[in-house]
Amino acid sequence: MPRAWVYIVASRRNGTLYTGVTTELSVRVRQHQQDLIPGFTADYHCHTLVYYESFDDIRLAIHREKQLKKWHRRWKIRLIETINPDWRDLSQDI
Repeated sequence: MPRAWVYIVASRRNGTLYTGVTTELSVRVRQHQQDLIPGFTADYHCHTLVYYESFDDIRLAIHREKQLKKWHRRWKIRLIETINPDWRDLSQDI
């Protein structure tokens, strides 16, 4: 089983994006969807899981999250659309 996840949630297709890291993806996504975590994702209604990657080592996941957070927006959109061209909510798959 993966021990860590890097994920991107969005407010809508091509909307506001948030990149995060967690050890419990389904729990964290539910928290975002129900606005249980005050701050950015609640303020900007980032509820749709549009991308995720799994890692066996939390240190690698944190490194990847930091890497993605430095990316230009268009790079993130291209990354999302390589695996999720319709911006479907992937939370149903986890």
